[in-house]
Amino acid sequence: MNPVVSRLRGKIGDLVFRQYKDKVVVGLRALVDGSEPTPSQRSQRERFRLATAYGKWVFADPALKAAYAKVAQARGQTTFGLAMADFLKGPAVDGIDLSAYTGRAGQKITVTAHDEDFEVATVAVVIRDGSHAVLEQGAAAQQTDGSWRYTTTTALAAGQSAVIEATAVDRPGNKGFRCAHRR
Repeated sequence: MNPVVSRLRGKIGDLVFRQYKDKVVVGLRALVDGSEPTPSQRSQRERFRLATAYGKWVFADPALKAAYAKVAQARGQTTFGLAMADFLKGPAVDGIDLSAYTGRAGQKITVTAHDEDFEVATVAVVIRDGSHAVLEQGAAAQQTDGSWRYTTTTALAAGQSAVIEATAVDRPGNKGFRCAHRR
């Protein structure tokens, strides 16, 4: 690429020049027609406003900024862009493994969860009975393999079924949810 073009930033007429990784991206400037934004557009703009605020908050915390920067650098992203993406997309609970859970206290429930953008910060587990009353709840502990393990504290009555709920939360507070049944 011509060295003169590689240094362009900003606007020239209707063209907008932006740096993306090691490339210059050229696009047309957005045309504003003066019409009122739709409710969907207003909602999306608010989400981006909040994502920008979260990015600024990350930059104000040196430890958190360094953690985001490490991941961003490995992926060839900007730290601010990664923080915004993390705010805009939540984690997912991929599975709840009940193979080691027979309904007794002291047994393990394993949860797998991921966050595409940054990391899952916490996983909470709730065990409910057939009428949806909470039998027990608590935080799962992250394991070295990246899964999360919850140790039960309450024994179910013989033949009692239960619903196990897992909620993963990422740094910005987004949640992912899944439930499984023990019959």
